[in-house]
Amino acid sequence: MNQTTIFWPMLAHVLLIYMVYGVMGRRRYAAVKSSEARVGQYKVRTTEPASCVTVANNLINQFELPVLFYVLCLTLHTTNGVNYLTLALMWIFVASRYFHAWVHLTSNNLLLRSRAFFLGAVVLALAWIWFALHLLGVV
Repeated sequence: MNQTTIFWPMLAHVLLIYMVYGVMGRRRYAAVKSSEARVGQYKVRTTEPASCVTVANNLINQFELPVLFYVLCLTLHTTNGVNYLTLALMWIFVASRYFHAWVHLTSNNLLLRSRAFFLGAVVLALAWIWFALHLLGVV
């Protein structure tokens, strides 16, 4: 299998991050335009207007657990560990991040959001276990 295919799920997640930045920019602009916020409020994150808090939190989420995803993708590529299973696991992880972001930025249904997070975390953990077995030469 072509080892560079692992970069496609990474690029898909990068696209998600930029999409969330776009949503945040639109919401912040709307908050200032409607006088819900002042431009100066954005100097300190703790003064984020209510309409923007979930977007800012979601953006932070895109740099927490996904750090492990990026490290794993790069190490899989480096060690020739990319195969159909690892690629599928990485795509499932990214899909879970898209669903998590969609829920977070729309209904913010905590049950759905936590299930999406849990799915992604479990899939990523399984991929890390596979990687460890790959390093040991078991798979």
